[in-house]
Amino acid sequence: MNDKQKLCEKIRELYPDIGSCGIDLSAEWEEGKNAWALDLRKDDHELKTYLDPEDADGCMTGNRCVALGLQIAQLKDNIRKA
Repeated sequence: MNDKQKLCEKIRELYPDIGSCGIDLSAEWEEGKNAWALDLRKDDHELKTYLDPEDADGCMTGNRCVALGLQIAQLKDNIRKA
């Protein structure tokens, strides 16, 4: 299993409503930004955010990814308002 699969699985574990509410998650390492590019998508709604290596490490050790949690909440709010 590669790092992006592990990161996506851990994020889904920390935020189980990603899968249950139909939000797709993908991750790609962007060398130029030295960060993980996370793409959250549901229907016509999309939110792209970046997770720096320290935040990604925090997620992997089981800590909540606070910045990511805020982004997920924003996407869910946008979906509800549509």
